[in-house]
Order: sequence, then structure tokens, then C-alpha cells
Amino acid sequence: MRYSRTFIPTTKETPADAEVISHRLMLRAGLIRKITSGIYTYLPAGLRAIRKVERIIREEMDRSGAIELLMPAVQPAELWQESGRWEVYGRELLRFKDRHDRDACLGPTHEEVITDLVRREIRSYRRLPLNFYQIQTKFRDEIRPRFGIMRGREFIMKDAYSFDADEGEAAKTYEIMYETYNRIFRRCGLTYRAVEADTGSIGGSFSHEFMVIADSGEDQIISCRNCEYAANLEKAEIQSELTAPIEAEEPPPVEEVVTPGARTIEAVTSFLSVPADRLIKTLIFKAGDDLVAGLVRGDHELNEVKLKALLGADHVELADPELVEKVTSAPMGFAGPIGLNLRIVADHAVAGIQNAVTGGNRLDTHLRNVRPGRDFEVDLYADLRVVMPGDPCPRCGGGLRFSRGIEVGHIFKLGTKYSRAMGANYLDENGREIPIVMGCYGIGVGRTVAAAIEQNHDEDGIIFPIPIAPFEVLILPLQMNEPAVVKAAETLYRTLLDQGTDILLDDRDLRAGAKFKDADLLGIPVRVTIGSRSLEKEQVEVRLRADRESESIPVNEAPKRIRERVKALYDSLT
Repeated sequence: MRYSRTFIPTTKETPADAEVISHRLMLRAGLIRKITSGIYTYLPAGLRAIRKVERIIREEMDRSGAIELLMPAVQPAELWQESGRWEVYGRELLRFKDRHDRDACLGPTHEEVITDLVRREIRSYRRLPLNFYQIQTKFRDEIRPRFGIMRGREFIMKDAYSFDADEGEAAKTYEIMYETYNRIFRRCGLTYRAVEADTGSIGGSFSHEFMVIADSGEDQIISCRNCEYAANLEKAEIQSELTAPIEAEEPPPVEEVVTPGARTIEAVTSFLSVPADRLIKTLIFKAGDDLVAGLVRGDHELNEVKLKALLGADHVELADPELVEKVTSAPMGFAGPIGLNLRIVADHAVAGIQNAVTGGNRLDTHLRNVRPGRDFEVDLYADLRVVMPGDPCPRCGGGLRFSRGIEVGHIFKLGTKYSRAMGANYLDENGREIPIVMGCYGIGVGRTVAAAIEQNHDEDGIIFPIPIAPFEVLILPLQMNEPAVVKAAETLYRTLLDQGTDILLDDRDLRAGAKFKDADLLGIPVRVTIGSRSLEKEQVEVRLRADRESESIPVNEAPKRIRERVKALYDSLT
């Protein structure tokens, strides 16, 4: 590809709304352009990076035995109503009516569509297992699109859906896809970690997220320093057991204390001169149509994902101040478990608190010397809190490491959530109808490119991993007005092109400094500089973008030596 014949509109300016480095660099390097909030055009160099990720995905998905198809972006409401998600998915689902006044949506995901296809076509156990995948544009109407293509409304996604006869076979498929994803992200040249995760709105019993490690990542990753355990912050487990308080000879009675204006943990601990781990926080939640009180220690944070899983609810949310006052007879900040006519669930750590401080269910009132089991009953104890530094690994007891990551892939064990709801059954060898066991597996294609940039950049621009770089090699002739320089560049370009190298020739008549700036910004892994001075010595300069080291090599050896550099970069990833 010749620079003068393609379209790579680099710029020095950084748009004011570009919040993260990948967004800034993708705009400056001419990879993307914004059309409206959360929606972008992929320019030629950006699209080349996207296509390279897609190629790796296709090769590994095909290798796994998955079958590619392509489903429609527009989906009828009836399918979503069958699965039960039309009402609960939320406003991210872009709904509309067609000219016949029929409800439809732009697909954010395709569980319903693929389940409908399979229930119509697959009737016998002899046709299972099956695993279908597609690479397609999705739309989710994010309330606050941000970070460029990292969290846009329209995005390119690889989604796959597996169909098995039973849980045992589904577990085998899940493991195949787990290993497939590992190969995909290794081949993309990324440093990543697979972590246990919540299943979210997709549903199912188990899932893993694949996180690219980056300081700028939105998600916090918890991993063990001694074993393979890793989870995101929402899913990370606590190694804790239910412990009863040590009984004093004469447990003091509950004492009411006036605490004017002390609505927060900090205010209460300061006013009463007690540590935060002596407090019990009482939080009122709406779980579907029900209300529940969730209790955690004062120095802990309640994990709403764990609470949702414990209650088996589609979603949970904190009750608003008016509802809290209605059920506790007190404004926010003074709720307590004594006398509550609600189901009470508590974190394990609550059981071991001696002589706790709780809200008094009255304005400006707290209670001292409260004891679980004596003064109030807990319906269920469970792991309900957010993991903290210093907590031990739930698998081996080792130390935990906290790091940041960007989610680029997510795999789920769906079970029979969709097949039961939509009647996707097969006939077993005895003629019985059995619900098909499903799994689903997604990769954000554009997000993978953005995450690679977040992980690989410096003050001058992008440092693309070679498998997903727009080009493998950049030839940069310095003096376009000197025939010897142009001829050497053209000869090398043709030779490498014929040998299958993915190459960009910067044939623009610009100052050397401008070309160097663009080269660093665009982040092509191997740069070959050809100038009149080096040609006097019959040499060209080869420089790797990642380490900035330059080497002068003979012109007649250049094609071979450049191909060796390219191969070494690929080999370093295996």
C-alpha cells in the first residue's frame, strides 16, 4: 500500500472529548472518526487492524469446530418476549416499530435469534453438538457512551452459541471455547488474564471474562499470587466462615444513643469513638417486587452482584430514601436490623461482631451493644461483601493481587435458560423431549484493538503488536526528490510485497520530521528508513517501534533481514 494512495488523516490535535489514550491515539492516528455519540467510522488503517483481529478469530473458531453464519441486526420483539428479556433488558435495547406497527429492536446480542433457528431445525440428539458463530455489528444504546470504541453504542462483535445434549457435553464445549479464546488473545499479542465473572443480563450459571491488563482499565481484577485463581471485583469470593461472637459473662443490654446528624459510617465512628468494624450497616434493597435488608460490617462494602445471585433475582437496586423511611420509620443513615419486618440477609463477618452499633430506626438515633442472634435474627448468612486488600485467596489462602483490566471477551454457561423459555428441545434416543443445553461466547473486535493500544503505547503514539497492526512494515524514504532514494525504496517495496509482507510505503513528499512523527503515531512494528547518506554506504536503517533500537543493514540483504525481524516478532508471541 502506498501512503499517497490510501487515507490516513493524522492530526496533532487531541479532541477535547477523548478521555482515554486509545481514543486519543486512534483519532490522532487517523484510525477512526466520530459521526455521533458512541458511533464511529473505521478509516482504512483502523479497518485493517479490525480485519486482522477478525481473521485470527475466524481461524481459531474454525479450528475449534464452530460454524460461521450471519444473523440479522433487526430482531422482532416476539422472540425477546418469549425469552422474557423484552421487559427486563433495559433502555440499552433500542426498540422501534416498523411501518406495520410491529415492535422490533436492533440486536445487542443474538441468543433469541439463534435459539429460534435451532428449535426450528434441530430435532434429534444425532445433530448435537453444534456451535455457531458470527462477526457482526451490534447496537446497545449506552446511557453514557465513552472511551471511543471502547464503550460505543454501535460496535463489532464476534458472538458464538453452542448447543449440547447435556451439562457434561456443554462443559466440554465450554472448555474448548476457553482454550480457543486463550489462543485468540495470545495470537493478538496481548497480555491478558481469564477471570471468573458474573453472568449479568445474559444469564446462565458460570462465566469467564478475558481481561487485557492495562492501568487504564475500567475493571478491577483480583488474582492470587500463588495459584491460578482470578476473578473480577464483582465476582471475587471471600474466604470466610460463619463465626459466632464470643459470649461475655453478662452481655450488656442494647443501649439507645442520640447521634444528631450522624448519617455516615465516618460520622458515627467519630461521634461514638468506635472502629468501623464494630458497626453493622443496614441497606434496604428492592429485589424485583420484594424488599430485603442486606447487612455488612461498617468497614465493608456490600456486593450487589453477590446479593442478586443469592436472592435469585433478575436485578437488585438500593431503595430510594422515601421507601427506606417508609419501611424503617427513619431517614437514610439510621436504618437498623432490630424490629425490621423484612427478610434479612447478612455477610458472614456480621455474625462475629460483638456489641455492635446499628441504626436505631429513628431519626438521630443509633443502638449500642447489639448482638446478632440475640437482638435480631438473620434469615441467611452468605458471602456478600466486596473483596479488600489483605483478604486471602479463597482457593489456597495465598495473597491477592489487585490490578486493572479491559474486558475484551466473555464466555457463558447458559444452561437451559433460553431453550426452556423458547421450546428448543431435542428428541433423545428414547424419543423423549429434552431441553438443549446452551453456551454463548463473545469478543469485542474493536474493543480488542482499543485495548491493545491502551496496553501498548508511549508518549509518541501507538506500539501495535504485529499480528493486529495495520501494516507489518513501513518503508520511509527521506528524500523523495532524489532518484536513488526513490528507486531503492520502490525496489525494496516491490520485493517485500512479492514475498507476502504487509507493507506501507510512505511516498509522500514531506519533511523527514513529519514522516517520523506519523510513523511513531501510527505504530507500525518495523520501520525501514532509506536516506541518501545511508545509501552512500549501501545501507538502510531498520528500527523496531517497540524498543526504538536501530540497526544499519546492507541494501542487498534488506529483504531477508526485514523478513527475519517480522518473523521474530511473531515468534515472540508463541
